[in-house]
Amino acid sequence: MKSQIIILSIISLAGCRAGQADRESKDIPKPLLKEHSLNSEAFGGRAAVPEFSGKSFSYQELAGLNQDGSSGIGQQEGITRRDPSDVIKVDNRWFVWYSKVIHMNVAPNEQHLSASGYVATLWYATSQDEGLTWVEQGEALGVGKEESFDAQAVFTPNILKFNEKYYLYYDAVKPTPGGSEHLFENNSTNDFTNMGVAMADSPDGPWHRISDEPILRFNPDGESFDSYRVDDASLVVRDGKIWLYYKGRNLKNGLRGPSQTMMGVAFADRPEGPFIKYAGNPILEKSHEVLVWSHREGIAAYASFSKTLEYAPDGLDFTSKPVEFETLPKPIAPGAFRPELTDPVQYGNGVQWGISMLDPGGPYPYLVRWECDLSLPESDH
Repeated sequence: MKSQIIILSIISLAGCRAGQADRESKDIPKPLLKEHSLNSEAFGGRAAVPEFSGKSFSYQELAGLNQDGSSGIGQQEGITRRDPSDVIKVDNRWFVWYSKVIHMNVAPNEQHLSASGYVATLWYATSQDEGLTWVEQGEALGVGKEESFDAQAVFTPNILKFNEKYYLYYDAVKPTPGGSEHLFENNSTNDFTNMGVAMADSPDGPWHRISDEPILRFNPDGESFDSYRVDDASLVVRDGKIWLYYKGRNLKNGLRGPSQTMMGVAFADRPEGPFIKYAGNPILEKSHEVLVWSHREGIAAYASFSKTLEYAPDGLDFTSKPVEFETLPKPIAPGAFRPELTDPVQYGNGVQWGISMLDPGGPYPYLVRWECDLSLPESDH
C-alpha cells in the first residue's frame, strides 16, 4: 500500500432543452433567469470569503479490511472504490455512497474500464466515529433494465433527505448506440451520460428507481456546454426548492473534454423533478468535479482543475477572485460531510471534512478521508 498521500494524482421535464424551457418557466423566481458571464463582476469582483484563504487539505488512509474481516473502503486488491457522495449523519451513524467495481466480475473485453465508473454499481458504508473508520454495508443500487439509460453502469452517487424520504442521485450509461458488441466504448462521440434518482424510506434502503427515464439529460443542442455529458450531482435546498448542481461536457471537445468541463445548475420543486436547467448555464468553468455547500448566505464551490475555492452569494454568480489552495495535492472527486442535506439551513456554516478518491497510479483507486477547515469563524455564526 502506498502510504504517502502526497502521491495523489488527484486528481419542464427531465431532458428539457436548457434554453427556451428555462426562460418560459413561471415557477422559478425572476432573479434566477438573468443572463451572466462566467465569473462576472456582478458582486464587484470582491474577494472570496476570508475563511477560504490560507487553507490546505490533509488526508488519512482508511482500512481496506476491518479487524473482523468485513470490508472498509480503503485500498483493497482487486477492488475499485471511487467517486464518493457527500456524507450525511442519521441517528448515530455517518453514511457515504460510492462507485464500486469488483474486477474479477468484469468481462475480459471490459477490463479497460475497470478503474473507471463505467462498469460500476452503487455501494455504501457506515461509520460510527465521524468518518474515521467505515464498514461496507453492501450494494445500494445495481444497473437498470436492458436497453434503459442505466443498463451498463450506475456511478458517482449523491444523497439528499427531503420530506422524510432519501433520494440517491446517480450518473448512468448504457451500451454504446450502434456498437457491434453491445458494450460501452467510452468513445467521446456518442457515449452520452444521463442522471437518474432512486428513493428509499431509510438510508439503508431498499432503493427504488423513481422512473426508468433520466431526471436530467444531456442537451441535444451540440453547442451547449452539456451536449455530451451530464454528471456529478451535488444538491442544495434553498427556499424549499431543489438546486441540482452538475458538470457538463460539450460534444465537440471530444477527448479533451475533461479539461473543458463546466458546472451548471437545474431547479425543481421536488427531488424527483422535473428539473429545469438554468438559462445562464454554465456558471463555473474548470469544474470537472462538483462539490458545493451552503456557505454564509450563498453557495461555495470547489473547482478542481483550477484548484480553487469559489463563492456565489446568490448561488449562481461566482466571484471573479477565487482562492487557490495553499498546498497540494488536491482532493479527487471529493464529497463533504454536509448536515444541511438532512436538515436544510438558511445560512451555511461551511464544511470541515469528507471522503475523496485516491488514484495510486494502478488499477485500483480507493477512498481516503480529507480534512480542511472551511467553516465560518464563531463570531460569524
